Amino acid sequence: MFDQNIAALIFIAVAVVLVIKGWKSVPQGEQWTVERWGRFIRVLRPGFNLIFPFVDAIGKKQVIMEQVLDVDPQEVISADNAMVTTDAVCFYQVIDPIKASYEVNNLERAMKNLVMTNIRAVLGSMELDAMLSNRDTINTALLTKVDEATNPWGIKVTRIEIKDITPPRDLVDAMANQMKAEREKRAQILRAEGERESAIKVAEGEKRAQILNAEGKREAAFLEAEAREREAKAEATATNLVSEAISQGNPQAINYFVAQKYVEALGQIAGAPNSKVVLMPLEASDVIGSIGGIKELVDAVKSKPV
Repeated sequence: MFDQNIAALIFIAVAVVLVIKGWKSVPQGEQWTVERWGRFIRVLRPGFNLIFPFVDAIGKKQVIMEQVLDVDPQEVISADNAMVTTDAVCFYQVIDPIKASYEVNNLERAMKNLVMTNIRAVLGSMELDAMLSNRDTINTALLTKVDEATNPWGIKVTRIEIKDITPPRDLVDAMANQMKAEREKRAQILRAEGERESAIKVAEGEKRAQILNAEGKREAAFLEAEAREREAKAEATATNLVSEAISQGNPQAINYFVAQKYVEALGQIAGAPNSKVVLMPLEASDVIGSIGGIKELVDAVKSKPV
């Protein structure tokens, strides 16, 4: 009876050990390979799995989520012999855990060396200016080359980013001086263009003002000439009327003509700016008589039938 109990206990213990050794729980986002006597036989998916204890063993544990590989900084010589320091990061994903486990030894180290080699190859073929201004082109070229090279390893490279490209300090100072000179050059050009535009606007304004001034003078001269013409016509009409009256033997017309000229002459003398004292001739009283003759002449004209 005692021996049977011991045998049962041993059997239970062995069964527990076998269950513990054969039960495998794979986390989400991972896949494990199973090896039997050192040879790959199958892949364990996420969740509960059983293997043959002491016969099968877990080979490689591969993470199938997207991973980040930080590439160490390195110095690269450009096509125009400029030494720069580059720093990059690589994003990749294991799409075939079997190839990733058995086609390459030390996957992370192999990928890091591969990325660094391709960075030196791509950047070394470019000049410094192109290297600093074409970051997207560099990333695309690196992604194409590295993804093609890692395809036999069951790896999909999703993105490679150059984090930084650092030229030497003296070269950075030279580039800063060059950029400063370029900005000063653009500022001087913009200032000169502004002054030129301002001068053109001022000249156009002066030209327009002179044109308007000339047009004003021309119009004023035209109006003045028109006024003189009308005045001459009125004078001629008045002279004809007086001449007609004189020819008809009317002495008042002569008085009108003389009085008119007399009054005009007195008006000019009185209107002179330097005349303080005006001396009237003794015959000024005759002018008043002439004015009376003018009134009679006007009355005579009004009395004529139309």
